Amino acid sequence: MTTTAKPSSRDRLLDAAAELIYRQGVGTGIDALCKAAGVSKRSMYQLFDGKDDVLAAALARQEPRLTALLVPPPGKPAAPRDRILYVFQRLEEAAASPDYRGCPFLAAQVELKDPGHPASAVAARGKQALTDFFQAEAERAGVAEPGLLARRLAIVYDGASARAGIRSEVLDGLAVSTAALLLDAAGLAAGDAGS
Repeated sequence: MTTTAKPSSRDRLLDAAAELIYRQGVGTGIDALCKAAGVSKRSMYQLFDGKDDVLAAALARQEPRLTALLVPPPGKPAAPRDRILYVFQRLEEAAASPDYRGCPFLAAQVELKDPGHPASAVAARGKQALTDFFQAEAERAGVAEPGLLARRLAIVYDGASARAGIRSEVLDGLAVSTAALLLDAAGLAAGDAGS
């Protein structure tokens, strides 16, 4: 007989924080967080210095999952253009879900408004990783200004995820086609295989 180990208090807190903060925002109270996790406040304070640290740890824990969701595995697809557009295709797929509330990193940064907040720092690293991915692919493709293209793509990504997250826009090809226009303007046309 196989028994499944019960998640630790820390894991339950981080899972609850990720879910509640994504649905309700960073203003979610400690009482609600502890109740959702089935953990006492005392236990929470034994594990973390406070809510700010829980927020930061919950966001950090989401980073690998979000990367796996958005960034294609090495070599699949192979062409830089296709790899960049893959991100926007995955964004559109995620945004079609009724549970989609936008990019959790962007939402945390917008709500917190303090770049020095521990969760803002984690979110900034997550956002930078996506921009770095865009730049690496643009460099691989040999575009003239890969850093500028990466920043433009990040703006399209953030704008699309925010508008879809607040339900003011149905992406339905809009994010992919807008990113494709930027790639075309940068000289990264369809069929370019990169190096």
